[in-house]
Amino acid sequence: MDETGLAQANEIGMALVRLNRATACMAAQSAKLGLDKTSFTLLATLAHTGPLRSSALAEAVHSDPSTISRQVAQLVKDGLVERTADPVDGRATLLAATDSGRELFLRHRDRRNEMIASMVSDWPPEDRRQFATLLHRFVGAYEEHMPGLIAELVDYARSGVEK
Repeated sequence: MDETGLAQANEIGMALVRLNRATACMAAQSAKLGLDKTSFTLLATLAHTGPLRSSALAEAVHSDPSTISRQVAQLVKDGLVERTADPVDGRATLLAATDSGRELFLRHRDRRNEMIASMVSDWPPEDRRQFATLLHRFVGAYEEHMPGLIAELVDYARSGVEK
């Protein structure tokens, strides 16, 4: 990549750092109200996709099944997610958002949408449409490159351990 491309990538990267800081702050405040970011991500995924096996849920959120088990247990305990038998394979369990879980997800989603709409309300409609298009494109590319980026991080961590 040329210097201009790297400079633009740096601008994007620094904007992402700022966005991550802001979302971490919002996530911390939300956690104080009883729903942490990871749990909400799991609930939102189930509300959006419908019932999933635990392994499919972990894959959908780019996580390890053992990592999400604690959050799922808490969501079940809180009555936001339920476990049901898989109709295809009765030995397997499906996770599904309950009515309360879907209601909570919809309230959070509506609030988020109102907040975002307010933030960009003075943007011309074409700018909002273009931003949404480009952001979807960027997120898709990021997700596509994630396996390679994770592999590089693992290799880097291992090389540090070996020294």
